[in-house]
Amino acid sequence: MPRKQNHRGDSLKTTLNINGRSQTVDCTGDTPLLYALRNDLGLNGPKFGCGMAQCGACTVHLDGAAARSCVTPVSAAVGMRITTVEGLGREGQPHPVQAAFIAEQAGQCGYCLSGMVMSAAALLRDNPDPSDADIRAALNGNLCRCGSHVRILRAVKRAAAAMKQEAA
Repeated sequence: MPRKQNHRGDSLKTTLNINGRSQTVDCTGDTPLLYALRNDLGLNGPKFGCGMAQCGACTVHLDGAAARSCVTPVSAAVGMRITTVEGLGREGQPHPVQAAFIAEQAGQCGYCLSGMVMSAAALLRDNPDPSDADIRAALNGNLCRCGSHVRILRAVKRAAAAMKQEAA
């Protein structure tokens, strides 16, 4: 059976570590990770926004760091731990950032929410006690057109407090 082809060449089976599980995708190495996540694996948390790494809707974690999956080729993610918003928490036990965004009703349309949550979680992993300026800087590359920025800031602060309490 011939392999699928596209305008960029032959596709190859590539194994990625996504949300703690090995997953195989059939695509070219230069395929954006976002496409593999959404189209091949049905992980619809990361969104296609701008396609130029400027809106943050596609943010995932690569080895714990926030990364824009729309401009990250699949080949660059091989051997890395990829986490999407679907893998951040567990069924019935959301990550503290997810729980805080829900409690603060930080999302309206929800399009930016996945990227905001992933960026906030990466921030809090590296800086458990961020200032308002730290939060703004970490979320600066995530666009929200609904204007729920104040609630988003409150949610990140709530998550930081919850994570400190869990660690104590």
